[in-house]
Amino acid sequence: MINRNKCFSNLSAGYLFPEVARRRVEYEKNHPDAKIISLSIGNTTEPLPAFIAEAMANYALALSTQEGYSGYGDEQGNSSLRKKIAETFYKNTASPDEVFISDGAKCDIARIQTLFGRDVKVAVQDPAYPVYVDGSVISGAAGANNGSGYDGIVYMPCTPENNFFPDLSQVSPNSLIYFCSPNNPTGAVSTKQELKTLVDFALGNGCIIVFDAAYREFIRDSSLPKSIFEIEGARKCAIEINSFSKPAGFTGVRLGWSVVPKDLTFADGTPVNKDWTRVMTTLFNGASNIAQAGGEAALEPEGLAAMKDVIDYYLDNANSIKNTLELKNFKNAGVKIYSTGNSPYIWAQFPGKKSWEIFDLFLDKCNVLVTPGSGFGPAGESFVRFSSFGHKKDVLEACRRLESLILQ
Repeated sequence: MINRNKCFSNLSAGYLFPEVARRRVEYEKNHPDAKIISLSIGNTTEPLPAFIAEAMANYALALSTQEGYSGYGDEQGNSSLRKKIAETFYKNTASPDEVFISDGAKCDIARIQTLFGRDVKVAVQDPAYPVYVDGSVISGAAGANNGSGYDGIVYMPCTPENNFFPDLSQVSPNSLIYFCSPNNPTGAVSTKQELKTLVDFALGNGCIIVFDAAYREFIRDSSLPKSIFEIEGARKCAIEINSFSKPAGFTGVRLGWSVVPKDLTFADGTPVNKDWTRVMTTLFNGASNIAQAGGEAALEPEGLAAMKDVIDYYLDNANSIKNTLELKNFKNAGVKIYSTGNSPYIWAQFPGKKSWEIFDLFLDKCNVLVTPGSGFGPAGESFVRFSSFGHKKDVLEACRRLESLILQ
């Protein structure tokens, strides 16, 4: 028999979110009357804006006609959508042929590993979205978990003490740096000066930044950068990945994009854009034409306005959660709240307690699910992440339950 890819044996027991789901199922089995509300996973809950859904429906119906039928599209994405993304989000910083349409940011983050192989050095923010780490392990760029993280990965602690922006001096030259802003899970948004520090470090040390901007549309502070390409020099050291999932409710529709500048090269001078084109045309067959029709509608003025309304809805939920966590029962227990108003996530620290301990407490006493911070990396221990993705009535009910929680 063929041997198993040994890299899979290096992974920790379970991916974070399936483990949260498993524990929920186990709890409901033992407590069948529990009415659990999830403030955990970052899955959108509100209906697609009608304008966007209608565009996809019309496209799908047209497929039943000779004039409207379409088969394979370009693997890199339909040219009209690539042009619209460049004009809407990257005016003067990226061209349409540097935009690649995909089936979502998570898929791009996984595929991006193929560009660099198993010998690349990897650095991640700590805490960080688990796919950065698990994808590196599966690709062979990282080894087994040694108890404080995976061998071969440099963890850059992002804590309240450093304002959630890491010390880059520990990162080796010629490393692949995963960076997310607004950050998942901490919700922190890097300033222009902080991102300039990141870009300057990458340029000076031969590093490439994979910049995850999936939550950019939640930024309401106009002084904060939404794209790494707002920073001078970033085109020579960065790839940006983004998605329609959160702003347009496309978590199930699946549509995202990456931006790979032609100025970005490997050590031998080969353009990264050239190899990414090969990856996208060889290992991928293009995003759904129906989804891409929805993406184009989302970037029309009516679609952009509708997306803003949906994001405002989730930001209002986040504010309700933040206000609840600032009540006396939490303050008196020493709970520390970190919220920027520019992210769908609230990051909360419960000093002296383990993350899964807090998870169990909220589930048992309030029937409310949160996400344990330790699942995002070593620096996430004693924290939990609250997600604002939920129906308002459910979020408000969860807040009501939390108000009466007695913490010791």
